[in-house]
Formats: sequence, C-alpha cells, structure tokens
Amino acid sequence: MADILKYIVDDQLVETDPNGYLLRLDDWSADIAVAIAESERIELSEEHWEIVNFLRRYYSEFGIAPNVRTLIKALAKKYDAEKSSKKHLYKLFPLGPSRQGCKIAGLPLPNDCVDWP
Repeated sequence: MADILKYIVDDQLVETDPNGYLLRLDDWSADIAVAIAESERIELSEEHWEIVNFLRRYYSEFGIAPNVRTLIKALAKKYDAEKSSKKHLYKLFPLGPSRQGCKIAGLPLPNDCVDWP
C-alpha cells in the first residue's frame, strides 16, 4: 500500500489518501487546490477554476462527486457547448475531468471512477 500523501500549505499539514484526495473535505482552500494542481502538473487558469468551483457547488448541492458524463450534462445546462464539451474538459484535466477536477476541488473520487495504482 502506498504512503499517505501530504501537502504543507501556509504551515498547515494537509493529509490525503494514497491517491492524493483529501482525507478531510474541510481542509480544502484555494491554496490547497493550487498545491494539488501543481502535483498534477496543472497550472490553474480561470477556466480550471470555473470547473473546480462548479464541482464544489455540485457536491454541496447533491452530496456526490459527478462522473464525467454527469459533469458534462450539468455543465451543458449552464455553459455553451464548447465549455461543456468532453474535449474541452480533457484539455483542462488530461487524466480525467472528474478524477483530476475532483481531486483539485478537494472532493472524493467519484464512485464509478476506477482508481489507478
């Protein structure tokens, strides 16, 4: 089993599971999101933040982290076809908009995502 990953942000230790997802959702902050994104080799742009904040609102409203299909459908209700397209989302989050997006947003891995070692 892999070691628990940890981030130190503003002198605060933030623990994650072995795959980098926060152990405590309340530990999330914008600074934590930046640290997680950096570990994923993503430099957060305004477009990234739109999706990260959308994911957090979705989780707050529905109590689940959406899979890619659900995320695309939910985004399509709010944004145009380009912003809600699968191609666009994978451009922002190459390892998966749900998988990487939820990690950066401080949310758990969506239930139907198969995790990787």
